[in-house]
Amino acid sequence: MEAKDESRKLRESIGMNRKEFCEYFEIPYMTETDWELGNRRVPQYLLRLMAYKIEIEKLANKKIENDQKDEATKE
Repeated sequence: MEAKDESRKLRESIGMNRKEFCEYFEIPYMTETDWELGNRRVPQYLLRLMAYKIEIEKLANKKIENDQKDEATKE
């Protein structure tokens, strides 16, 4: 997969449009646009860090949901 596709695929995997994605990661809009159009290359380490942040937040949200379910069943 080309680097330009990786950034777009990561963004789409979390259901964000380009503007939301840029705000979430604090990336300039034009930088993300250039990455997705192939005008500039996304550093691989940055793609890994963004994917890591997304995965960690998914796990944290899942834990919060499970904790809330556990609390609800105790009551």
